[in-house]
Amino acid sequence: MTPFDAVVEPIAFVPQAVLFDMDGLMIESERALLQCWREAAQELSLPLGDELWLSMIGLHDRACHEMLHALLDETQVQTLLNRCHALYDKHVRAGLPLKTGVLELLALLDSRGIPRAVATSTRRERALQKLELCGLLPHFHAVVTGSDVAHPKPAPDIYLLAARQLGVDPAHCVVLEDSVPGVQAALAAGMTPIQVPDLVVPGDDVRALGHRIVESLLQARRLIEPVLRT
Repeated sequence: MTPFDAVVEPIAFVPQAVLFDMDGLMIESERALLQCWREAAQELSLPLGDELWLSMIGLHDRACHEMLHALLDETQVQTLLNRCHALYDKHVRAGLPLKTGVLELLALLDSRGIPRAVATSTRRERALQKLELCGLLPHFHAVVTGSDVAHPKPAPDIYLLAARQLGVDPAHCVVLEDSVPGVQAALAAGMTPIQVPDLVVPGDDVRALGHRIVESLLQARRLIEPVLRT
């Protein structure tokens, strides 16, 4: 069994809304950010490995900062963050590429009149900047960010707020996520997640959650499209 064989049958209901994570799901940003972390740490001679950066995927800035503070002093953390952000800004301003299949899926949902929202742990200013520069912002009816809730993923707050903003019952929402915290947030919100892993391959503990796991947004579309034809 591969990590993508957990549950692959199409969803069993017509979604009243589809909620999208942003980084690593729609936007090819995680690899760029990983490289920025590497470069910043190397420049500052900090012995921090990829396993640390990968463990931050899907987490709010606050949680990431706490992880860094467990390993570094305040001056080191701030210097590292400032350098990483400066490097990453260049990638964002240049326009990060989109994930394969995202525009096709959005077009399908639009053609069927399915409301859509972004639900991302990224702070609002940065999220809107990314969505606008990538040309995704016009495709969504709402954008909910880590700036808008008290408790970030894996708490359900972001997804519950997105459903409220769209006026849809959480039980009728499909969520597309790449990270484990995001999947946990969707499940806690009573929604139906489809995970499209990016840099981190799901292990047995993740597959045990029982949600759908696919290799791409093209495959995710194949789990949604059949019910939209009825």
